[in-house]
Parts: sequence; C-alpha cells; structure tokens
Amino acid sequence: MSDPADGNGQAGLPELRTIADYQFGAGAGEALFPPAESLTIKRTSSGRPQQIHADDGRIVSFGTDGRFTLGLEGGRRLHTALEHPTYRVVVDDESEPFVRDEKNVFTKFVLETGPEIRPGDEVLVVHERGELIAVGTAELAADAIADFETGMAVNVREGAPAEN
Repeated sequence: MSDPADGNGQAGLPELRTIADYQFGAGAGEALFPPAESLTIKRTSSGRPQQIHADDGRIVSFGTDGRFTLGLEGGRRLHTALEHPTYRVVVDDESEPFVRDEKNVFTKFVLETGPEIRPGDEVLVVHERGELIAVGTAELAADAIADFETGMAVNVREGAPAEN
C-alpha cells in the first residue's frame, strides 16, 4: 500500500528525518527527505513506514531494527550532502566495474574510509575520482578495513551503472 506524501503520508517524515540525522549525521534527514519534495511512503499493513521513494527511485528502506538501508537515490543524496569522507568507502579503478555490477568490495581495493564507519553501517562506495558507484553495508570497522589485506569490506546492495 502506498500513500503519496500529502495528508496522511506526510505524517512520519519529521520522525524519519530525525532518524536519518541520528544514523548519518546532522543534515542527512533534510538531504534524504527534502520538505518541498513530494515523496511516496510505502507502509506495512500496520502502518509502519517500509520504503520511501522519490520520482528518481528508492531513497531508503526502513528496517525493523529502526535503521535505514540506502537505495541508490538515497546514496546520491547523501553523497551530495555529507562531507568527504563521511560514510564513504573509496575504491580504485581495478574494482570499479565489479562494484558497479553489484559485486562486494574487498579490503585490498579500498583507498580510504570514513573514520566513523562501524560494521553494519550503511555506506557510500565511491570511486577515487569522487563518483558514487554503489551503496551497501560495511562488514568491518574503518580501521579494520584499512588494516586487513583480505576480507570483505562492503556488502554491496545496489550499483550505479556507468555513465558513458
């Protein structure tokens, strides 16, 4: 079931902005869910928000654990709003095509990470040129990603197609 973000559907966006600010830092809620934009909130039968969509695609899903999982559109919005390297895992040329194809990120291809990253955090996978190439969930903390030579750094959920 889907409510357009007017009337009944608008209820909940202030709380969702607060959750985003808590999860990603101040300003993330406004970046993900701008007050002037018409958003669609898909809800469970009990009325709990499940997914928030914009015209450009899925921004986030709202997990039963009270945290957001990013869609590519949500990643684009945070990429613009958050200062580098916040919640970013920066990868090299070698892994870029694989990550875009929704393959996971391994530690040996990571050039830089946001220092606040903990296991389970939603992260932006960014190419060293600065372009967002995927969103996913960190499997390791930032310092472990930097220290380990092998192992999965990010479980990629959605990759961005290459822009040619």
